[in-house]
Amino acid sequence: MMPKALDGQIVIEKTPRYFVTVETPARVHAMSQDVKLIVVVRDPVTRAISDYTQIISKTPDIPPFESLAFKNRTTGQIDSLWSPLWIGLYAQHLERWLAWFPRTQIHLVSGERLISDPAGELGKVQDFLGLQRIVTDKHFYFNKTKGFPCLKKPEGSSKPHCLGKTKGRTHASIDPEVIQRLRDFYKVHNQRFYHMAGQDFGWQ
Repeated sequence: MMPKALDGQIVIEKTPRYFVTVETPARVHAMSQDVKLIVVVRDPVTRAISDYTQIISKTPDIPPFESLAFKNRTTGQIDSLWSPLWIGLYAQHLERWLAWFPRTQIHLVSGERLISDPAGELGKVQDFLGLQRIVTDKHFYFNKTKGFPCLKKPEGSSKPHCLGKTKGRTHASIDPEVIQRLRDFYKVHNQRFYHMAGQDFGWQ
């Protein structure tokens, strides 16, 4: 399905599902062994709450986050197969990709730094893709309402481009004790991910 590219062009596709779908690495490898892969990761606890916030916006009658996150709230047994939590097991997903691609073909973007320093993170992406660093600080401004950076006047448009209305909304309020239990749960998974990635993302 990928369009043909001329010399000097790069084709980019994005999707949130490839990184976590079991069959995908082999399929992508069958298409191209030389493809460059970019994965945006963020604190898995914040990511899970954001995911849940997105779910309740579409299905407001689902159970509370706290009851879905645990198999047993009393014993504190976490349901790591619940999609918002399972997606954050980054080491597990990266391991599948590393069975098919060398680490040098996978670039990991910090979701936190993409917000705090978008030009810096995109500079690294441009380097990874072998592109000239054209996108810089001057292309961004910070939208205080959304809490995200926006692109100033994309080519051919007089309006700045900000993330859509599903981004930057207020997260669901979650019991702090539940958040701490999730942080404890992810700690070992995050350390394993940092080791595999060769970089520390500094999540709590």
